[in-house]
Amino acid sequence: MITKELLKQVKQIEIRTRGLVNEVFSGEYHSVFKGRGMEFSEVREYDFGDDIRNIDWNVTARFGHPYVKIFEEERELTVMLLVDMSGSLGFGSVEKTKQQIAAELSSILAFSALKNNDKVGLILFTDRIEKFIPPKKGKTHSLRIIREVLQFEPEGNQTNLKGALEYFNHTIKKKAIVFLISDFIDCGYDKILKIVGRKHDLIGVVLQDQREKALFDAGLVKFRDAETGEIRYLDTNDKAVQKTVVEHTKKWNQSRKQLFLSSRLDSIEIETSQSYVKPLVDFFKQREKRW
Repeated sequence: MITKELLKQVKQIEIRTRGLVNEVFSGEYHSVFKGRGMEFSEVREYDFGDDIRNIDWNVTARFGHPYVKIFEEERELTVMLLVDMSGSLGFGSVEKTKQQIAAELSSILAFSALKNNDKVGLILFTDRIEKFIPPKKGKTHSLRIIREVLQFEPEGNQTNLKGALEYFNHTIKKKAIVFLISDFIDCGYDKILKIVGRKHDLIGVVLQDQREKALFDAGLVKFRDAETGEIRYLDTNDKAVQKTVVEHTKKWNQSRKQLFLSSRLDSIEIETSQSYVKPLVDFFKQREKRW
Protein backbone atom coordinates (compact mmCIF):
# COMPACT_ATOMS: atom_id res chain seq x y z
CA MET A 1 0.00 0.00 0.00
CA ILE A 2 1.43 3.37 -1.03
CA THR A 3 1.22 5.89 1.80
CA LYS A 4 1.62 9.67 1.68
CA GLU A 5 4.86 9.30 3.66
CA LEU A 6 6.25 6.82 1.13
CA LEU A 7 5.32 9.06 -1.80
CA LYS A 8 7.02 11.95 -0.02
CA GLN A 9 10.22 9.89 0.46
CA VAL A 10 10.19 8.78 -3.18
CA LYS A 11 9.73 12.38 -4.33
CA GLN A 12 12.57 13.60 -2.10
CA ILE A 13 14.90 10.92 -3.41
CA GLU A 14 13.84 11.64 -7.00
CA ILE A 15 14.57 15.37 -6.63
CA ARG A 16 17.91 14.82 -4.89
CA THR A 17 19.21 12.06 -7.13
CA ARG A 18 17.90 13.55 -10.38
CA GLY A 19 19.92 16.66 -9.58
CA LEU A 20 23.03 14.55 -9.01
CA VAL A 21 22.43 12.63 -12.24
CA ASN A 22 22.01 15.82 -14.27
CA GLU A 23 25.00 17.60 -12.70
CA VAL A 24 27.46 14.80 -12.04
CA PHE A 25 26.68 11.29 -13.18
CA SER A 26 24.95 11.31 -16.56
CA GLY A 27 28.08 12.21 -18.54
CA GLU A 28 30.21 9.81 -16.52
CA TYR A 29 27.69 7.00 -16.97
CA HIS A 30 27.47 7.56 -20.72
CA SER A 31 31.22 7.67 -21.29
CA VAL A 32 31.80 4.51 -19.25
CA PHE A 33 28.90 2.32 -20.29
CA LYS A 34 27.68 3.55 -23.66
CA GLY A 35 29.92 1.75 -26.08
CA ARG A 36 30.48 -1.19 -23.73
CA GLY A 37 27.46 -2.71 -25.44
CA MET A 38 29.29 -3.42 -28.69
CA GLU A 39 28.69 -6.33 -31.02
CA PHE A 40 31.25 -7.64 -33.52
CA SER A 41 30.18 -6.94 -37.10
CA GLU A 42 33.04 -7.66 -39.55
CA VAL A 43 36.74 -7.08 -40.27
CA ARG A 44 38.40 -4.73 -42.74
CA GLU A 45 41.96 -3.82 -43.67
CA TYR A 46 43.78 -1.57 -41.23
CA ASP A 47 43.83 2.16 -42.08
CA PHE A 48 46.22 4.72 -40.65
CA GLY A 49 44.75 6.08 -37.41
CA ASP A 50 42.75 2.96 -36.50
CA ASP A 51 42.95 1.85 -32.87
CA ILE A 52 45.57 -0.91 -32.74
CA ARG A 53 43.60 -2.53 -29.89
CA ASN A 54 41.00 -3.53 -32.49
CA ILE A 55 43.45 -5.50 -34.64
CA ASP A 56 42.22 -9.04 -35.32
CA TRP A 57 45.48 -10.95 -34.97
CA ASN A 58 44.10 -14.23 -36.35
CA VAL A 59 42.95 -12.64 -39.61
CA THR A 60 46.12 -10.53 -39.76
CA ALA A 61 48.30 -13.64 -39.50
CA ARG A 62 46.25 -15.40 -42.17
CA PHE A 63 46.54 -12.62 -44.79
CA GLY A 64 49.94 -11.23 -43.87
CA HIS A 65 48.84 -7.63 -43.27
CA PRO A 66 46.75 -6.00 -40.52
CA TYR A 67 42.98 -6.23 -40.28
CA VAL A 68 40.82 -4.55 -37.64
CA LYS A 69 37.52 -5.63 -36.09
CA ILE A 70 34.49 -3.46 -36.80
CA PHE A 71 31.92 -3.15 -34.04
CA GLU A 72 28.37 -1.89 -34.03
CA GLU A 73 27.03 -0.21 -30.94
CA GLU A 74 23.94 -1.84 -29.51
CA ARG A 75 20.90 0.40 -29.59
CA GLU A 76 20.41 0.08 -25.86
CA LEU A 77 21.98 -1.47 -22.79
CA THR A 78 20.33 -3.38 -19.99
CA VAL A 79 21.10 -2.36 -16.42
CA MET A 80 20.15 -4.75 -13.62
CA LEU A 81 20.07 -3.79 -9.95
CA LEU A 82 20.44 -6.72 -7.56
CA VAL A 83 19.57 -5.29 -4.14
CA ASP A 84 20.06 -7.08 -0.83
CA MET A 85 17.01 -6.69 1.46
CA SER A 86 18.22 -8.85 4.36
CA GLY A 87 17.95 -7.82 8.01
CA SER A 88 21.45 -6.36 8.23
CA LEU A 89 20.53 -3.71 5.62
CA GLY A 90 18.22 -2.13 8.20
CA PHE A 91 21.24 -1.03 10.23
CA GLY A 92 22.62 2.49 10.24
CA SER A 93 24.40 4.24 13.09
CA VAL A 94 24.33 7.81 11.83
CA GLU A 95 21.60 9.36 9.68
CA LYS A 96 20.59 6.69 7.17
CA THR A 97 20.35 2.91 7.12
CA LYS A 98 22.11 0.80 4.52
CA GLN A 99 18.71 0.14 2.93
CA GLN A 100 18.05 3.87 2.55
CA ILE A 101 21.47 4.30 0.92
CA ALA A 102 20.64 1.36 -1.36
CA ALA A 103 17.44 3.13 -2.43
CA GLU A 104 19.30 6.34 -3.27
CA LEU A 105 22.00 4.48 -5.19
CA SER A 106 19.32 2.54 -7.08
CA SER A 107 17.68 5.85 -7.92
CA ILE A 108 20.90 7.37 -9.29
CA LEU A 109 21.62 4.31 -11.41
CA ALA A 110 18.02 4.04 -12.65
CA PHE A 111 17.85 7.71 -13.66
CA SER A 112 21.29 7.51 -15.29
CA ALA A 113 20.05 4.56 -17.34
CA LEU A 114 16.82 6.44 -18.14
CA LYS A 115 18.74 9.49 -19.37
CA ASN A 116 20.88 7.23 -21.54
CA ASN A 117 17.81 5.50 -22.98
CA ASP A 118 18.77 2.18 -21.42
CA LYS A 119 16.48 -0.39 -19.83
CA VAL A 120 16.72 -1.04 -16.10
CA GLY A 121 15.45 -3.98 -14.04
CA LEU A 122 15.45 -4.98 -10.38
CA ILE A 123 15.92 -8.11 -8.30
CA LEU A 124 15.28 -7.84 -4.57
CA PHE A 125 16.64 -10.73 -2.53
CA THR A 126 17.28 -12.04 0.97
CA ASP A 127 17.86 -15.76 1.48
CA ARG A 128 15.36 -16.10 -1.37
CA ILE A 129 14.28 -14.11 -4.42
CA GLU A 130 11.77 -11.61 -3.07
CA LYS A 131 10.85 -9.71 -6.24
CA PHE A 132 11.82 -9.52 -9.89
CA ILE A 133 10.99 -6.51 -12.06
CA PRO A 134 11.95 -7.10 -15.72
CA PRO A 135 14.07 -4.45 -17.46
CA LYS A 136 12.07 -1.59 -19.00
CA LYS A 137 12.46 2.07 -19.88
CA GLY A 138 10.61 5.15 -18.66
CA LYS A 139 10.32 7.50 -15.70
CA THR A 140 7.32 5.68 -14.21
CA HIS A 141 9.31 2.45 -14.25
CA SER A 142 12.33 4.14 -12.60
CA LEU A 143 10.12 5.58 -9.85
CA ARG A 144 8.64 2.14 -9.24
CA ILE A 145 12.12 0.75 -8.69
CA ILE A 146 12.89 3.43 -6.06
CA ARG A 147 9.55 2.78 -4.37
CA GLU A 148 10.12 -0.98 -4.22
CA VAL A 149 13.59 -0.66 -2.68
CA LEU A 150 12.25 1.81 -0.08
CA GLN A 151 9.01 0.12 0.96
CA PHE A 152 9.41 -3.59 0.26
CA GLU A 153 8.89 -5.84 3.26
CA PRO A 154 10.75 -9.09 2.60
CA GLU A 155 9.68 -12.50 3.80
CA GLY A 156 13.24 -13.65 4.42
CA ASN A 157 15.72 -12.13 6.81
CA GLN A 158 19.08 -13.69 5.95
CA THR A 159 21.38 -13.31 2.93
CA ASN A 160 21.97 -15.65 -0.01
CA LEU A 161 24.18 -13.96 -2.59
CA LYS A 162 24.75 -17.28 -4.35
CA GLY A 163 21.02 -17.80 -4.87
CA ALA A 164 20.50 -14.23 -6.12
CA LEU A 165 23.33 -14.49 -8.66
CA GLU A 166 22.16 -17.92 -9.86
CA TYR A 167 18.62 -16.62 -10.36
CA PHE A 168 19.91 -13.61 -12.28
CA ASN A 169 22.15 -15.80 -14.43
CA HIS A 170 19.23 -18.02 -15.42
CA THR A 171 16.78 -15.16 -15.94
CA ILE A 172 18.77 -12.53 -17.88
CA LYS A 173 20.30 -14.04 -21.01
CA LYS A 174 21.43 -10.87 -22.78
CA LYS A 175 24.64 -9.27 -21.54
CA ALA A 176 23.86 -6.65 -18.90
CA ILE A 177 25.50 -4.14 -16.60
CA VAL A 178 24.86 -5.53 -13.12
CA PHE A 179 25.11 -3.58 -9.88
CA LEU A 180 25.08 -5.97 -6.91
CA ILE A 181 24.16 -3.75 -3.94
CA SER A 182 24.76 -5.47 -0.60
CA ASP A 183 26.81 -5.42 2.59
CA PHE A 184 28.20 -8.81 1.43
CA ILE A 185 27.81 -10.40 4.86
CA ASP A 186 27.67 -13.87 3.36
CA CYS A 187 29.91 -16.59 1.97
CA GLY A 188 29.82 -19.39 -0.59
CA TYR A 189 29.13 -17.18 -3.61
CA ASP A 190 32.67 -17.19 -5.04
CA LYS A 191 32.08 -19.55 -7.98
CA ILE A 192 28.82 -18.04 -9.25
CA LEU A 193 30.25 -14.51 -8.88
CA LYS A 194 33.01 -15.42 -11.33
CA ILE A 195 30.57 -17.10 -13.73
CA VAL A 196 28.27 -14.05 -13.82
CA GLY A 197 31.29 -11.72 -14.05
CA ARG A 198 32.55 -13.49 -17.19
CA LYS A 199 29.21 -13.14 -18.96
CA HIS A 200 28.06 -9.73 -17.68
CA ASP A 201 29.62 -6.47 -16.54
CA LEU A 202 29.27 -7.04 -12.79
CA ILE A 203 30.03 -4.33 -10.23
CA GLY A 204 29.80 -4.89 -6.48
CA VAL A 205 28.44 -1.97 -4.43
CA VAL A 206 29.51 -2.66 -0.85
CA LEU A 207 27.47 -0.92 1.87
CA GLN A 208 29.25 -0.49 5.19
CA ASP A 209 28.66 1.21 8.54
CA GLN A 210 31.41 2.46 10.84
CA ARG A 211 29.87 0.72 13.88
CA GLU A 212 30.22 -2.64 12.17
CA LYS A 213 33.99 -2.22 11.95
CA ALA A 214 34.82 -1.38 15.56
CA LEU A 215 33.24 -1.21 18.99
CA PHE A 216 32.98 1.95 21.06
CA ASP A 217 33.26 2.11 24.85
CA ALA A 218 29.74 1.58 26.18
CA GLY A 219 30.16 -1.07 28.83
CA LEU A 220 28.16 -4.29 28.70
CA VAL A 221 25.94 -4.17 25.61
CA LYS A 222 23.27 -6.56 24.33
CA PHE A 223 23.71 -7.31 20.61
CA ARG A 224 21.11 -8.98 18.43
CA ASP A 225 22.02 -10.42 15.02
CA ALA A 226 19.61 -8.75 12.57
CA GLU A 227 19.49 -11.84 10.36
CA THR A 228 19.59 -14.83 12.71
CA GLY A 229 18.08 -13.26 15.84
CA GLU A 230 20.98 -14.57 17.95
CA ILE A 231 21.62 -12.48 21.07
CA ARG A 232 25.02 -11.87 22.65
CA TYR A 233 26.30 -9.70 25.47
CA LEU A 234 29.69 -8.08 24.93
CA ASP A 235 31.84 -5.94 27.19
CA THR A 236 32.62 -3.16 24.71
CA ASN A 237 35.19 -1.67 27.10
CA ASP A 238 37.27 -4.86 26.93
CA LYS A 239 40.29 -4.14 24.70
CA ALA A 240 40.62 -7.81 23.74
CA VAL A 241 37.00 -7.87 22.56
CA GLN A 242 37.52 -4.63 20.60
CA LYS A 243 40.63 -6.07 18.94
CA THR A 244 38.81 -9.30 17.99
CA VAL A 245 35.99 -7.37 16.32
CA VAL A 246 38.41 -5.15 14.39
CA GLU A 247 40.50 -8.11 13.22
CA HIS A 248 37.45 -10.16 12.21
CA THR A 249 35.99 -7.28 10.19
CA LYS A 250 39.34 -6.53 8.55
CA LYS A 251 39.80 -10.19 7.57
CA TRP A 252 36.26 -10.38 6.18
CA ASN A 253 36.73 -7.23 4.07
CA GLN A 254 40.12 -8.35 2.77
CA SER A 255 38.65 -11.70 1.74
CA ARG A 256 35.86 -9.97 -0.22
CA LYS A 257 38.28 -7.54 -1.89
CA GLN A 258 40.58 -10.38 -2.89
CA LEU A 259 37.65 -12.28 -4.41
CA PHE A 260 36.72 -9.30 -6.60
CA LEU A 261 40.35 -8.73 -7.59
CA SER A 262 40.92 -12.37 -8.51
CA SER A 263 37.63 -12.35 -10.46
CA ARG A 264 38.74 -9.15 -12.25
CA LEU A 265 35.58 -7.37 -11.15
CA ASP A 266 35.09 -3.82 -9.90
CA SER A 267 33.65 -2.89 -6.53
CA ILE A 268 32.64 0.38 -4.88
CA GLU A 269 32.70 0.81 -1.10
CA ILE A 270 30.02 3.09 0.35
CA GLU A 271 29.94 4.24 4.00
CA THR A 272 26.57 5.15 5.50
CA SER A 273 28.21 8.01 7.42
CA GLN A 274 29.75 9.60 4.32
CA SER A 275 28.55 10.95 0.99
CA TYR A 276 28.33 8.33 -1.75
CA VAL A 277 29.01 10.93 -4.46
CA LYS A 278 32.83 10.78 -4.32
CA PRO A 279 33.12 6.95 -4.39
CA LEU A 280 30.76 6.83 -7.37
CA VAL A 281 32.55 9.61 -9.25
CA ASP A 282 35.94 7.99 -8.54
CA PHE A 283 34.59 4.67 -9.84
CA PHE A 284 33.32 6.21 -13.09
CA LYS A 285 36.58 8.07 -13.66
CA GLN A 286 38.70 4.96 -13.08
CA ARG A 287 36.57 2.97 -15.49
CA GLU A 288 36.73 5.71 -18.13
CA LYS A 289 40.56 5.70 -17.97
CA ARG A 290 40.64 1.95 -18.56
CA TRP A 291 38.29 2.07 -21.49
